[in-house]
Amino acid sequence: MRVIVGITGASGAIYAQKFIEKLFKKAELEIIVSEVGKEVIKQENPYFLAELSKYGKVYEFNDYNVSIASGSHLFDAMIVIPCSMKTLGLIANGIANNLIIRAAEVCMKEKRKLILCPRESPLSPIHLENMSKLAKLGVIIAPLMPAFYTKPETINDLIEHTINRLMDLLGVSGEHVKRWRE
Repeated sequence: MRVIVGITGASGAIYAQKFIEKLFKKAELEIIVSEVGKEVIKQENPYFLAELSKYGKVYEFNDYNVSIASGSHLFDAMIVIPCSMKTLGLIANGIANNLIIRAAEVCMKEKRKLILCPRESPLSPIHLENMSKLAKLGVIIAPLMPAFYTKPETINDLIEHTINRLMDLLGVSGEHVKRWRE
């Protein structure tokens, strides 16, 4: 399986880190980090940015002269984690002004799975309208919201459950998934 992972400037770099660490064992990764995403990672976990290239090919945010900017590039899915509302809005309105948006646009036009993981609260009517528009186009909107039915004991437990659910959405089994009523 080949998956494109976009990381944007919303807070929650730990979600991207844990997701990439887990998916790396099961898929080939192609990674794009926005400029603001790099700044957020530097604030939240500076070591992760330096380690990214060991998980897959890392592309420059504004480089359109790369394979993932083309519909002829073969990949299975794309996930943007965390997904800023700016990125979500640009995707919803077809404004491909960077490689993350262009790859998402390719994903949609080629009918491949696209998962956006917004991390924002509260949501404005514009945010909701953009999410609704994308959902109607087949994009999976998977907000980074913790579940408590798993009886988490740590923050890592909350993050792990969310990551495992995202792995389910990709069709890749997560480890030790606590499911409702199981």
